[in-house]
Amino acid sequence: MPSIKNNVDLKSANETTGSKGESTIKRKGCKDIWNAFMCEGATFTDNDIPICPTTAKELPSRIILWDEAKHIYKKQNRYNKAFHVDAFVCFYMDDYKFDGVKEGIWYNYRRALEILSHFAGVITPDYSTYQDFPEPIKVYNTYRMRTFGYWLGCHGIPVINNVRWGTSESFKYCFDGIEEHTIVAIGTVGGSPRQIIDRERFQEGLRELDRIKKPSDIIVYGSANYDCFNELMDKGTRVFSFPSHTAKAFEGRCAE
Repeated sequence: MPSIKNNVDLKSANETTGSKGESTIKRKGCKDIWNAFMCEGATFTDNDIPICPTTAKELPSRIILWDEAKHIYKKQNRYNKAFHVDAFVCFYMDDYKFDGVKEGIWYNYRRALEILSHFAGVITPDYSTYQDFPEPIKVYNTYRMRTFGYWLGCHGIPVINNVRWGTSESFKYCFDGIEEHTIVAIGTVGGSPRQIIDRERFQEGLRELDRIKKPSDIIVYGSANYDCFNELMDKGTRVFSFPSHTAKAFEGRCAE
C-alpha cells in the first residue's frame, strides 16, 4: 500500500525548488491551496495540462462508483486495515458527490488516497465540462482530471484516463495529457450519447479521440451499443462495456 504521508502539499513558498532542483526563496507563509504539489515532476502539454501516464497494466475485472468504494472502505477498514478489492473506482456521477469542499477528493485528497489505495485501480475523475460552462472552467476541470490521475499514479495506484469532451471547440484541449495508444475510459451514463440531441456531438468527439490518440482499448462505463463504437471496433480498437450502477440495480430488480 502506498504511503499516504505527503510533506510537500502545504510547504511554504520559500521551500520550493527551481527547474534544476535548487532552492528558491520567496515570501514566507505561502500555502499551496491549488494542489500544485500534485504536479511535481510532471511533463506538461502546450496547454499546460500535465501528462497523466496510463499506469494500469491490465483491464479492470469490475468497475464501481466512488460512493460504493467509500461504503466498502467504511465497512472493511474496521476489521482489516490491509483489505484489497479487485475493482477499479470511477467517478461517473454528479460532481457534488465527489467534488465537495469538505469531502471532495480534490480538497480532502489524503482521505481519497487512503480509500483508493485499497482498490485495484482508478479511472480518473469525471469532472464536468458541460457545453454551457465557461471555457476556463472546462479547461480547469480537464486539468484536474489529469493532475489527480498523475498524482495517484505517483503513489503506485494503477490509473486509466477518463476522457470527456464538449462541442468541437473543446477538442483543442480535452484530449491533452493522455498518451497515444493507451487504454482510455468513457462514461455513457447520463445525457451523451443516449439522448439523440447529443449523439452527433458525442460521435464527433469519439472520432476525434481516435484520430488524435488512437487508443488501444476503450472502456465504456454504460452502454456501448452505438454505431460510433462499432466503427472503432471495425478498425481494430477493442471496446469493453461495463454496466453502470443503475443498470445493475435495474437488472437486480428485474431478476426478483
